[in-house]
Amino acid sequence: MNVRPSDSDLLAPLDLAFWNIESREHPMHLGALGIFAAGSPAAGRHAADLLAARAAGVPGLRMRIRDVWQPLGLRQGFDLRRPLAFGGAAREPAPDFEPLDHVRLHAPAADFHAAAGALMQRPLERGRPPWEAHVVPGVDGTSFAVLFKFHHALADGLRALALAAAVLDPMDMPAPRPRPAEPERGLLAGLVPDVTKLPGLVRGALTDVGRALDIGASVARATWDVRSSAALVSQPTGTRRVAGVAVELDEIHTIRKSVGGTVNDVLIAVVAGALRRWLDERGDGSEGVSPRALIPVSRRRPRTAHPQGNRLSGYLIRLPVDDPDPLARLATVRTAMNHNKDAGPNRGAGAVALLADHVPAIGHRLGMPVVGQAARLLFDILVTSVPLPSLGMTLGGCPLTEVYPLAPLARGQALAVAVSTFRGRVHYGLVADAEAVPDLDLLAKSLTVEVAELNAACVS
Repeated sequence: MNVRPSDSDLLAPLDLAFWNIESREHPMHLGALGIFAAGSPAAGRHAADLLAARAAGVPGLRMRIRDVWQPLGLRQGFDLRRPLAFGGAAREPAPDFEPLDHVRLHAPAADFHAAAGALMQRPLERGRPPWEAHVVPGVDGTSFAVLFKFHHALADGLRALALAAAVLDPMDMPAPRPRPAEPERGLLAGLVPDVTKLPGLVRGALTDVGRALDIGASVARATWDVRSSAALVSQPTGTRRVAGVAVELDEIHTIRKSVGGTVNDVLIAVVAGALRRWLDERGDGSEGVSPRALIPVSRRRPRTAHPQGNRLSGYLIRLPVDDPDPLARLATVRTAMNHNKDAGPNRGAGAVALLADHVPAIGHRLGMPVVGQAARLLFDILVTSVPLPSLGMTLGGCPLTEVYPLAPLARGQALAVAVSTFRGRVHYGLVADAEAVPDLDLLAKSLTVEVAELNAACVS
C-alpha cells in the first residue's frame, strides 16, 4: 500500500505503539469530560448540532489512521538511528467523513461521571477518524456535559485540547507564528545520506545506545522490591468507571507556600494520601504499600520534525502510601520528584517510552501487543497532568464550568489519575476498571479529605 506524502502523515513511533497496543478489552483513547452551564433544556441539543457542524471544518478531525507498507525513512530523511522498516501506519483524510457519526446526543442523565464511564469503555472505530464527542444533557435542564474521546495515536493531551477547542465557540487568540518553509528535496533525499552529517549521526547513535542501556537497567531496578496493592491490579475486562472531584487551587497554593516544592508535588502527594485512606476504608490496608507511579513528561517534537506526534518520557516514583504523616508523605514526593528532575527526563525507568523511537515499524506491529501486557511490571498507577488554558470557554454561549481529564488505563492496572487546573480549581479525573474498582467514588471523596488534612497539618 502506498500513501501520497501530500495528503498523509506517518505516525510517530510512540503513536504507532499506542495504535498497536490496543484491543477491545484495552482501548487506548483518552478523554475529557466538560460540564457546561445551560440556559435552557434545549442547550444540549443545540450544542450537539454546533459540534457536528464545526467538526466538518477541522482538518485534524477528518484524519483516520490506515496501515501502510513503505520505508519509514522515505519521508523523514536518512537517519542511522532509524533503519528502513515496514509495517507502519499513517494519518490521512477520510474520504467519507461524516460528522454525525462522531457527535452523538444522549438521553438526560443525573450523574455525568457515571454516563462518561459507560461511554469510555466503548472502543473507537478504527476504520474511521478515531474520535467522538458525546453530549449528555442534565436532567434538571441547567447543565449539560460533553465527553470528548480521542485515540492516543491521533492526539496527546495538548493536541486533544486544541482539537476540542476548535469546535467550541471562537475565542480571540493571538495568531500563530508561521511555520518555516521546508527546502525542496529530491526523490532520493530520504534514501541517500548527507555525508556532512554522518559524524553527528554516528555520535547520536552511540549516545542513544548508551541511553537505551541506562533506561533498560533502570527498568530492571524498578521491578525490585515492589510493594503495591492488589487493589491496583486488574485483569482487563474492558469495563470502565469514571469519577471526578474539584478542589480549590488556593488551598493547593497555601500548602505549597507553607512547605515549599511545586504545585505538582502537592497534587501527587494528595493522590498518595487519598490512596492510603481509600485502601484502609475498603479493608485492603495501606501498611507496607508504596506503589510505583508513572508521571508522564511531554517531550514534544519541533514543529518542523517529521513525523509529528507523541513523544513522551516520564518520572517514576514510589508513592508513600504507607506513611501516616501527610507532611512526611509530601516531603517524600518532593524529594523523589527533585531527584528525577535533576537526572532529567531522558534517563531512568520512566523514560522507557522514549525507546519507541528505536523500534522499527514492523516491531511495533508484531511486538506491541506483548509489550502492552508488561505495563504493570513497570508501574502500578498513572498520575498525569494535563495543562488547560485559563481563558473562559463556551459552547453555544454556555460557559464551561468544569473539566475532568481522563487518561487511558494501562493493561493489568485498575486505576489511572489525570489532573487539570481550570479557572481557579484543580480537577481530578479518575478512570478505573469498573469490575475491579466498584467504589471509585470513595477514592474521589478521599482526595477532597486529603487536601483538607494537608491544610490542617500546615497550620497546626
